[in-house]
Amino acid sequence: MPRLDLLVIDEAHHAVADSYRRIIDRVRDANPDCRIFGVTATPNRGDRKGLREIFDNVGDQVRLGELIASGHLVPPRTFIIDVGVQDELRSVRKTMSDFDMNEVAGIMNRAPVTDEVIRHWREKASDRHTVVFCSTVAHAENVAAAFNDADIAAAVIHGDLDATTRRRILAAYASGEIRVIVNVAVLTEGWDHPPTSCVVLLRPSSYKSTMIQMIGRGLRTVDPEEYPGVVKTDCIVLDFGTSSLTHGTLEQDVDLDGREPVPGPAPSKTCPECEAQIPLAVTECPFCGADLSREGSAPIDSFIMSEIDLLKRSSFAWVDLFGDDAALMANGFNAWSGIFFLEGRWHAVGGGKGHASRLLGVGERTVCLAQADDWLNTNETDESAFKSKGWLKQAATEKQLQYLPTEFRSDYGLTRYRASALMTFKFNKRGIRQLVGGATPSLGRAA
Repeated sequence: MPRLDLLVIDEAHHAVADSYRRIIDRVRDANPDCRIFGVTATPNRGDRKGLREIFDNVGDQVRLGELIASGHLVPPRTFIIDVGVQDELRSVRKTMSDFDMNEVAGIMNRAPVTDEVIRHWREKASDRHTVVFCSTVAHAENVAAAFNDADIAAAVIHGDLDATTRRRILAAYASGEIRVIVNVAVLTEGWDHPPTSCVVLLRPSSYKSTMIQMIGRGLRTVDPEEYPGVVKTDCIVLDFGTSSLTHGTLEQDVDLDGREPVPGPAPSKTCPECEAQIPLAVTECPFCGADLSREGSAPIDSFIMSEIDLLKRSSFAWVDLFGDDAALMANGFNAWSGIFFLEGRWHAVGGGKGHASRLLGVGERTVCLAQADDWLNTNETDESAFKSKGWLKQAATEKQLQYLPTEFRSDYGLTRYRASALMTFKFNKRGIRQLVGGATPSLGRAA
């Protein structure tokens, strides 16, 4: 082991496991002053073992609600579906790791339950790439067989499969040959397929961290260059168990000491139709079926869903090119990006020195704005952002005016920065139009 000054641990909730500790202890033996930096989406372990023996403080916590509101993740749309087994599931005994999955399988692995799963999936998510979480291998195989019998291409991934078979199945899912992938505790972390936009929970989770990992498989945004024609604006969560009822939301407060959570009800809200108390995350009342998706209610704990104004938080200034809020651009010294509205969708486009114009994203405004801002942050520096903002108060130069239509000569409020953005758009207009016009969602909604 070389003498390290910095050790970075991804999925840092594993840091207290013996396999990780052997590496960490060897690093500390070589250099007691080595800094250890951990990153994870689920800092609280299911076994309540704290992380303080490795990490002495929480440097920062970015909540899922912030990432959703800023466009870096898509929002979940949660549906709790009771197929008559919730009372049975609540009586399942807990083990050290989770609920007894053999008991769960005895409840969920029944043909009438699986038939209802497929019916609800057809109704709410039949055009979506879907990952299903089951309790046991036998349960998963039966669920996949039922999907296939219904002419819906499905396959099973579980821990006993060899690596070659796993890769083949995952490749078939990624190519669209398989619409539904069913798994048993394999795809909860370390796997990512951004077009996945439906998560089906056919097992309960006694630990919120497990629920977050499962639902998180469907929250990624899509890169349109990698997945052309795919438009993804949300993720449908079909919960046939009790996880959403138990935990309420996807938010977690970090506790390095691993203390037991204070007992209490999960965060909830009142259905405006039937006045039932229901989990905060749901978008359809599980009692009366009322559609709550347009209420603006937050799908995350204690976080009132409001769009983070990236236009103000960005390191770069964004220019409304034509005064109608349908085309915004920002410039640096080496790169540019913009968002453009066409046919009900926003499109993010970026380019610059050494970079051909490329489509960065298609979908909701906040998602596209985040992708456009990320492009600038990747290709520019804080210094260039600071310098370009200095142009905001400077009048446009004569040389700039020569490249712009004559009506801008009488615009005495035209700044050097706005002129630069207008010129960038003019020089790249053909490429932008081709990219935006060609971004037809031929594959449907994250299908």
